[in-house]
Amino acid sequence: MATNWRLSAIQLTSGPEPAANLAAVRQYLQQLPRAEQHLVLLPECFAVFGGGDKLQLAHQAAIGEGDIQQACQQLASEFAVYLVAGSQPTTTADPTRFAASCLVYSPDGTLLADYQKLHLFDVNVADSTGSYRESATTLAGQKISICQLPDLKLGLSICYDVRFPGLMQALAAGGMQLLTVPSAFTRPTGAAHWHTLLKARAIENQCFVLAANQTGVHANGRETYGHSLIIDPWGEVLADAGTEPGWVSVQVDMNQCRQLGQKMPVHQHNRFNSELK
Repeated sequence: MATNWRLSAIQLTSGPEPAANLAAVRQYLQQLPRAEQHLVLLPECFAVFGGGDKLQLAHQAAIGEGDIQQACQQLASEFAVYLVAGSQPTTTADPTRFAASCLVYSPDGTLLADYQKLHLFDVNVADSTGSYRESATTLAGQKISICQLPDLKLGLSICYDVRFPGLMQALAAGGMQLLTVPSAFTRPTGAAHWHTLLKARAIENQCFVLAANQTGVHANGRETYGHSLIIDPWGEVLADAGTEPGWVSVQVDMNQCRQLGQKMPVHQHNRFNSELK
C-alpha cells in the first residue's frame, strides 16, 4: 500500500444552523484536490456552533444515527475521502449532557471509529465570553481511539486535549503516525499557544499533526483563532490557513515518521515508558 497521503483541513466560521454549516463543508470539499488516499478533517462543532448552551443537546443523536451523521456519511462517499468529522453531539446515559464525538468515515461512508473528548474546557479566558464551562453540558469520554487506515494509524483528539501530552504519548505508544486535532480554540489562547502546542505534539511524538480550527466571530459573540495547520514530524509547518474560512491541503509521505524514528528513536529512549515506575 502506498504511503503517500493527501491531508486537508477545512476551516469554518460555523453558526447555529447545521444545514448552512454542512453546505459550507460541501463547498470546500468540492474545491479540494483529488487524491487516491485523502483524509479531510473538519473543526470541532463544525455542524452546530455559536448558539446557546442547550443548542448542542438539541441536535444530539446516538452514534450511527441522526441527520448530521447521515450527512457526513454521504459527504465521505460522494467525495471519496476519509472524513474525520471534527466533533458533533452524541447521546449519553445522562440526558442533561451530550458527548463531543469525533467520528471517522471511510470513502464508502462506513463509520470506522469514534472518540469522545476526554478533557473538558472549564476555564476563564480574557475574551468577550470570559468563562467557559464545557462540563455543564458535555460528558467527558473514557477511552483513547486509534483508527487503522491503509498504512496509516490515526490518533484522535479534540481541541483542549492538545494541552495534555500524556494522551498523545499513549496514542504514539499505539503506533500513531497522524494526530488530528479538530478545534474551536479561542482567539486569546490561540494567539498564545496554538502553534506552540501543535508543533510540540508533532515533535515529541514524531508524527504528522492535522489541526482544523474554527475562525472569526460567531453568532453568540465567541471569537475563534483560525490558523488551521498541517505540521510534519520534524515540527515544520507545511500549511497555515490564516484567519479566513477555507482550507489547506498537503501531500505527505507517512514513511517520514518511520525514517525519523530510526534516526532519533525517542520512543525507545523514553525511560518513563518502562523503567521508572
